[in-house]
Amino acid sequence: MKKFLSLIIRVAVSLAILSFLFNQVDRDKLLSIIKGADKPLLLLAGGVFFLVYLLCLLRWAMLLRALKIHLPMKRVVISYAGGVFFSLFLPSTIGGDLMRSIDLSAHTRRPREVVATIFLDRLSGYVGLVILAILALGAGWNLVQVKSALFTVAVITLILVAVLLILFNKFFYSRVNNFLHSSAELPRGKGRFGNFEKIRQILKDIHQELHYFKGQKKVMFYNVLISILIQLVGPVVFAIVALSLGIKIGFIYYLIFLPIIGAITLLPISIGGLGLRDATTIYFFGKAGVARDLAFALSLLNFSFILLYGAIGGLIYVLTVRHRRIQHPQPPQV
Repeated sequence: MKKFLSLIIRVAVSLAILSFLFNQVDRDKLLSIIKGADKPLLLLAGGVFFLVYLLCLLRWAMLLRALKIHLPMKRVVISYAGGVFFSLFLPSTIGGDLMRSIDLSAHTRRPREVVATIFLDRLSGYVGLVILAILALGAGWNLVQVKSALFTVAVITLILVAVLLILFNKFFYSRVNNFLHSSAELPRGKGRFGNFEKIRQILKDIHQELHYFKGQKKVMFYNVLISILIQLVGPVVFAIVALSLGIKIGFIYYLIFLPIIGAITLLPISIGGLGLRDATTIYFFGKAGVARDLAFALSLLNFSFILLYGAIGGLIYVLTVRHRRIQHPQPPQV
């Protein structure tokens, strides 16, 4: 019941934000702007956007191979396609990650290793996002000078540093673990402050799963490089779509704003980031002088690519149901 209510709340949040945004713009004008977009440029943007999925797939496959989870590439593609599809309807990208982990865990019978690859895949993506945001903000601050962007980059950087220290530093991990353990023993531990013991167990499981990647520094380094490249593709796609709408602003704005928008969209308070992505796009690009209706159209057109490739991913996943059922993993070699 709690999960169902949580889903309903997230749907309501997305609908409420979208309803508010549509009431703030001239809908007929918005539709006219979208219809008048340069079609060849949109096709180019859609093709470039596909590179994001190819690079993400490569990043995950690299982590699977690092843990000696040897699967045909076709099987990895099927699982990843299912994750892309379900991320449209489940909270943020976390829902798609959950479906990937369930799918491959059942197939390989190595759930801990599979979850470890997905967690590190997502973490390296966040690292790439923060690195690009810091570099872009440092390079373009004299031009942009948006204090809200500076504040947001500072917050997401602090969150990343905290997560890395807790997961990879024994001192911080032990302190947080001890704090959660002592808090769980108090009466409030299962009250309004949440179940601290459950949080502690999740943290412990993640910490144990990451030990699989000890000695895999080269793989982790290449994953971060791929993540930075992925974060660069997003601004390129936005810039091409913007050109199709007649928006002409410096590319540095895309490099600064897109990582911030991506980080905010990761918050699990909406469905597939819908609503959050549009509101933040309107807000930040408004700082660059882009009109509200143009920024809204920019966000909606970029979301159409997510919707298109998500639908393709769902089609791949559905058409391979029989293939997944009859396929049995080989027992691990001793």
